[in-house]
Amino acid sequence: MSSEKISKPARGKVTIDVEECKGCGLCIESCPPKCLELAPELSHYGVHPARYTGEDCTGCGICFYCCPEPGAIRVYRLAHATVPPTAATGGEHAAAV
Repeated sequence: MSSEKISKPARGKVTIDVEECKGCGLCIESCPPKCLELAPELSHYGVHPARYTGEDCTGCGICFYCCPEPGAIRVYRLAHATVPPTAATGGEHAAAV
């Protein structure tokens, strides 16, 4: 078994307001894909705020729900590009045979 993490395309995106984040780490501990971390720099509160690593977010929103600071975290679910039906898939525009 490999301990290597396999990256999948992100299905969501997280934004964190560093002015609101108090660096408690609850969002980091609760994140299933582990796509949040503490920033190395300090905020104006003198704490390390959470930040999104930029990959692997599933858009589940667990970080949003466990955060004690209203408005500190926003989770966005990304829309996926839809592929139009083709003759190969037998979609609505398939060629008559």
